[in-house]
Amino acid sequence: MKSGIIGYPRIGETRELKFLIEKYFRKEIDEYALEEGAKKLREKQWKDIQRAGIDDITSNDFSYYDQVLDTVFLFNMIEKRYLELGLSNLDTYFAMARGYQGIKGDVKALAMKKWFNTNYHYIVPVVDENTKLKVNDDKIFRHFKEAKRLGIKTTPTIIGPFTLINLIDFKDSIEKTDIIDDLIACYKEVIANLSDLDATWIQIEEPFLVMDLNKSDIELFEYTYRKLLNSKGKLKIKLQTYFGDIRDCYQNIMALDFDGIGLDFIEGKETCHLIKKNGFPEKTFLYAGIVNGKNVWRTSYEKSINIIRKLKASIQEEYLVVNTSCSLLHVPYTVEDEYDVVKNHPLLAFAKEKLIELQDIVKLCKRDDPQKDIKFALNQQYFKKATELRAMKSDNLAKLLMEEDFIRKPNFKDRRDIQKKTLNLPLLPTTTIGSFPQTKEIRTMRSRYKKGKVSKAEYELFIDNKIESCIKLQEELNLDVLVHGEFERSDMVEFFGEKLAGFIFTKKAWVQSYGTRCVKPPIICDDIKRVEPMTLRETLYANQLTNKPVKGMLTGPVTILNWSFPREDISLEQIAYQIGMAIREEVLDLERHGVSIIQVDEAALKEKLPLRREEWGRDYLDWAIRAFRLVHSGVKPETQIHTHMCYSEFNEIIQHIDAMDADVISFEASRSSMDILEAIEKEEFQTEVGPGIYDIHSPRVPSVSELVSNTLKLLTKVRSEKLWINPDCGLKTRGERETIESLRNLVVARNKVLEIRL
Repeated sequence: MKSGIIGYPRIGETRELKFLIEKYFRKEIDEYALEEGAKKLREKQWKDIQRAGIDDITSNDFSYYDQVLDTVFLFNMIEKRYLELGLSNLDTYFAMARGYQGIKGDVKALAMKKWFNTNYHYIVPVVDENTKLKVNDDKIFRHFKEAKRLGIKTTPTIIGPFTLINLIDFKDSIEKTDIIDDLIACYKEVIANLSDLDATWIQIEEPFLVMDLNKSDIELFEYTYRKLLNSKGKLKIKLQTYFGDIRDCYQNIMALDFDGIGLDFIEGKETCHLIKKNGFPEKTFLYAGIVNGKNVWRTSYEKSINIIRKLKASIQEEYLVVNTSCSLLHVPYTVEDEYDVVKNHPLLAFAKEKLIELQDIVKLCKRDDPQKDIKFALNQQYFKKATELRAMKSDNLAKLLMEEDFIRKPNFKDRRDIQKKTLNLPLLPTTTIGSFPQTKEIRTMRSRYKKGKVSKAEYELFIDNKIESCIKLQEELNLDVLVHGEFERSDMVEFFGEKLAGFIFTKKAWVQSYGTRCVKPPIICDDIKRVEPMTLRETLYANQLTNKPVKGMLTGPVTILNWSFPREDISLEQIAYQIGMAIREEVLDLERHGVSIIQVDEAALKEKLPLRREEWGRDYLDWAIRAFRLVHSGVKPETQIHTHMCYSEFNEIIQHIDAMDADVISFEASRSSMDILEAIEKEEFQTEVGPGIYDIHSPRVPSVSELVSNTLKLLTKVRSEKLWINPDCGLKTRGERETIESLRNLVVARNKVLEIRL
């Protein structure tokens, strides 16, 4: 029996890759220096994994931005608008991810969406009539050779053709069947080249197989892989799935000539049953994903060994590989050099520690009586103590809540009429999503305050000065609804978690969200309660500086839950209601102090949505929507409740979003060609909407004419009295100059649209 992983965190132990790439963006280093720094990171990671004793080590999971974009670039799916810039290969790659604005032209970035049910974002491929598929890049080969020179023979990994073709945004009436043969030819070439380089295995990642599949989907999959497998030569092919089970196509997959198949035993609810019922092909390696790649809690050795024992009834031991459930990209690097509460916590394991768990499980499975092993005993003891402690504390809040706790009165239409009179906002009101640029000065001051180098009074004076400047700027720009800028907040989830009971916080537990953007999710370890006002001081200070309304800015319960590492001993529903009650108290406190507009962001509402449609309501949406309604059901009719969502495909759940019963919702629309507008029009969406009219994840400044065009497009689908004008997300990661120019253009564009329409 052996051990393996699907992928590893690529940002480095202290976000080295992020800082390297950002230096390149600022032209402080050249491409050679960037690649040399990245090479050192890869070497360290490969050696760490090798030292841990892992047998199956991956290569090509390292990326400068996103593994889907890497695959897009590999196969020359590069739109003409990027090629016409005449940039280097690397800068063309980054232009596709971030957009480009400079002497060579002005182009927007490709769309960005959530990677299945995670907080990782991928770049959406585009295929149009100009696309000429071919093997265009050598990264997958270079990285394999690089590891080999270090004495480490790796398994190159690649996003599979079936998943890739289902992620593509097809243009010019092109369909999947138009390109499938050319795409298969590209994969065949990659396989042949790796075989020539003396690779033994290739890992082909096909997470789309855990989605709802119809007959034509399965036929396309079978067609693709029959052609690929017939020409694999001496290279062994591992089909790797994750984020669920493959119940729709299990037998179809098993009938094909794969050398190894990776299955998820954590989120794959039916995986064990499928193997027991249908069997598993002889002399085919099963990569059993029993170590959770998406959460930070230790693996129960007892449960894992029980799964392995059941599998041995169908599979010979030498064909079993103990694997992670998905790539370790989704967890932090290591607990080493963490705060003591994290480092010494008996039940926490990050990526590096999960490597040890994989090896422990392999060794324990080889023992006749693993229960006599000290590691097994310690593992059991950790879980026993934690269970006993939590059982004493946990209350089931869901049973205490009444139906009226989830219903706001009066109804939406009556509230809207009241709010129109009390707020007296102009047509097409302008606002921002909440955060303003967080400069190095702000981050340094926050760090010094946390380290005790400046007093609370000094820190609060600094923040007040920033708020004052932010309010003054927004008044000068003539925005209608203002924000205080969120300068006191490191992160929209971490900030609230630090003020709530029930969380553990980390020093360096960074996880990649997209590109160089990393987040540090808090860890939910206990019951959650509000112990003090969280946003009152800054919001009230901002309010006294202006006669315009200033939004109270909060993060919603579902987003706090989804962007944290949750407990595993109680249901997600219970945790969501606990957070909902805490945020509800803050909402009512803001209202009592005269705040008339309160935004409760649910940026991550869709993130934990089950990948199978039949489980949407029963397993998630019912309680997720109720958790949000719990937050605002107690406010007065005059109080306007906003929410915000970003970078997910909301079209299919638009009715559920309307059922959140917010008064205004803003969401990402600029990168997705504003496709959601069709769904809003079709479903007669009642909530007022603010589809973002420009992309804040790109450094480019949109022109007035571009923003006028985007706004007029919105008005073809949304009535003017229901439309708000805003960017598509918070401005925290943007520079000050580009932020001011973009917002100035936004206001000018709104005014021009009013002139045109009125």
